[in-house]
Amino acid sequence: MQLIKVDPRALKENPDPLRQTKSTPQADALLLATIKAVGIVQPPVITPEAGGGNGYIINAGHRRVKQAIAAGLEEIDVLVDEASNDNGAMRSMVTNIAFDPMNPVDQWRAIERLVALGWTEEAIGVALALPVRQIKKLRLLANVLPAMLDHMAKGDMPNEQQLRTIAAASLDEQKEVWKKHKPSKGDPQVSWWSVAQGLQKTRMYARHASFGDDLAQAYGIQWVEDLFAPADEDSRYTTNVEGFLGAQQEWMTANLPKKGVIAETTNWGEVKLPPKAERVYGKPTKSDCTAMYLDREGRVQSVHYRMPEAKKPKAGKDAGGTDNAPEDVGEVSRPRPDVTRKGVEMIGDYRTDALREALGRAPIEDDALMALLILAFAGQNVSVTTGSGGVYHGHSRLAKNAAVLFDADGKLAFDMDTLRVAARTMLVDVFSCRENATNSGIAARIAGEMIGADAFLPNMGTEDFLSCLSRPALEGSCKDTPVLPRQRVKDTRAALVEHYKEGHFVHPSALFAPDPAKLSDWLSSRAVAADEDEADEDIADIGEGGFGEDAEAFREAAE
Repeated sequence: MQLIKVDPRALKENPDPLRQTKSTPQADALLLATIKAVGIVQPPVITPEAGGGNGYIINAGHRRVKQAIAAGLEEIDVLVDEASNDNGAMRSMVTNIAFDPMNPVDQWRAIERLVALGWTEEAIGVALALPVRQIKKLRLLANVLPAMLDHMAKGDMPNEQQLRTIAAASLDEQKEVWKKHKPSKGDPQVSWWSVAQGLQKTRMYARHASFGDDLAQAYGIQWVEDLFAPADEDSRYTTNVEGFLGAQQEWMTANLPKKGVIAETTNWGEVKLPPKAERVYGKPTKSDCTAMYLDREGRVQSVHYRMPEAKKPKAGKDAGGTDNAPEDVGEVSRPRPDVTRKGVEMIGDYRTDALREALGRAPIEDDALMALLILAFAGQNVSVTTGSGGVYHGHSRLAKNAAVLFDADGKLAFDMDTLRVAARTMLVDVFSCRENATNSGIAARIAGEMIGADAFLPNMGTEDFLSCLSRPALEGSCKDTPVLPRQRVKDTRAALVEHYKEGHFVHPSALFAPDPAKLSDWLSSRAVAADEDEADEDIADIGEGGFGEDAEAFREAAE
């Protein structure tokens, strides 16, 4: 290094200056006054121009050279140094820090520049007398969106909490938020609170995790170190909240004590104990139970409680006492499901579409088709108000008729005799002609006519039924019998009862054959309903898969 005199106007600007933030007019005026009064105290540092040039590049002292020109100095003293491997980046940074505190943004960018030039974080820390953790922290800040850094360099800085939130977000997320909150001519001040709020994410900390690295890897949890946190604490965190809570739940399940339950919490973060449970605040006993739960920060917490003593059975009942009874720990909360509720609903839609497609197109034997029809009545979406009274649901009472079609391994396995019995018992439970809520309507009348149920109607020539007939109906019932109508209705009725005492009488109105006009109306109403269904959007979508031409599709499948 040598000291020479040069014309400050002949020096060339460094194309990659360390200090990118402009100095204030006050600082420039003070430096100019100093140079005019005493000259340049510390000579600027220059290096020979690379690439075969004859000039010199300013390495350190751009402001001093500029103010020397403004002061009208013809020559100034400069130190000529050979260019280093990092083009003097480290020396320039140290010099700038020593002479005038650097803008924080320039400092962040300068450290990132040193890393790009081959400096390690440890070496930078030694050169600047800073901890390596501080270097990592400054590097993180250098990755803030450049547009935000340019605005921060003007002096509009967020506080440390807001800065750490911004720096932890990805550049794409920063871009989206910056579009909404960047300054304008009318409002040059940035609401850093709004920017940080838009980038805020829930953090789950490693110090709160009870699980180990195996579960963390299984749930895809990657820890990120919070460089703004105190150096003496574990500041690792993850924003994968669902994975963190899932791993905590699995750890609790694996480490649940003998008399323990996994409890849920209220909206205020308080644990929900089983009904009638009494919380134990003191030292628990061996008979007390334990409830494990996750607090608002995702930490595994546990509380102790005891259940009220079970009432002793009366003498002569439940001999043997409660020695063999399971331990009462209250209601256990359900484990975390593998598939969310939305996923289960999607699976249900997929299955329904596939089932309807298969029923329309897949070949099905007649016996299998009959078995499926029986099985359909066992569905939990089926409820039948039966003729025997009460409401039967497919998944409860009607399912007994379908259960006989299964073998011990839970597979459909049946012979034709078993299938016929199951079909008959299912139809017995479903069809009803009673004049109340159980009435199946005209469908049961058609079924009865089809199978000849008229032959099974009982003798109606009894006092109870004949008393329900009017005089014309009663006298009409005497037709084709030796009984003649009497003067009094009761005498006619008594004569008919006596006549049919050993015979069989069925009133014409009790026969199953439906009235032709009512049957025609019923068929017409069903045809209208079918036309409306075809216009339905859902049916139209399914029609693309084989139901659009129902009859033809079913015939092809049957063949």
